[in-house]
Amino acid sequence: MKSVLLIGLGRFGKHVAMKLSELNHQVMAIDKREERVNDMMPFVTNAQIGDSTNEEFLASLGINDYDITIIAIGNDFQSSLETTSLVKELGAKMVVARAERDVQAKFLLRNGADDVVYPEKQVAEWTAIRYTSDHIYDYIEISDEYAIYEVEVPKQWCGKTVGEIDIRKKYKANIMAIKKDGKINMSIHVDTMLEENETLLVVGEQSDIQKCFHI
Repeated sequence: MKSVLLIGLGRFGKHVAMKLSELNHQVMAIDKREERVNDMMPFVTNAQIGDSTNEEFLASLGINDYDITIIAIGNDFQSSLETTSLVKELGAKMVVARAERDVQAKFLLRNGADDVVYPEKQVAEWTAIRYTSDHIYDYIEISDEYAIYEVEVPKQWCGKTVGEIDIRKKYKANIMAIKKDGKINMSIHVDTMLEENETLLVVGEQSDIQKCFHI
């Protein structure tokens, strides 16, 4: 369990708060709009109405007591930037800030953010990849180069073993697990037989995986 300071309760912040609650983390939620704070009360440990660009208000929260500070402010980059800088100056241990564009990410990182997330960009990339390939079921980007894909077993692989197809040697990609009927098998070895109606969780460089599965 971690203690999280969540600043900004718009659509993105709301979903972050609900997921943190599901994961049983302690969450202090902040927003300057009363209705947003009230809506989130069932999902957070505590919440306050306040302006995150006010240093005195932020100082009263005991910033350095939280394991993570998430700046989820949208549609007001100036406030996001000021808040990021202030929480870092007040001793925040780990600051994660929301950005919409690369230029925003650069400013946030220069002004105290330890990491930056792009909700719209990341979902857009996932949507483009997921729905333009018939055999892709999920996609998780690990970095600019590496990703995990959930793909259906190609027909020509059915009845063959992992060792026989040997995509590690041919494409430098690794099969992490096999999924069937909602169940995941991570005990993969060279003699594991591939069957129809299965999907593979494959990790590797995106370019290699795309070549392997003709994405």
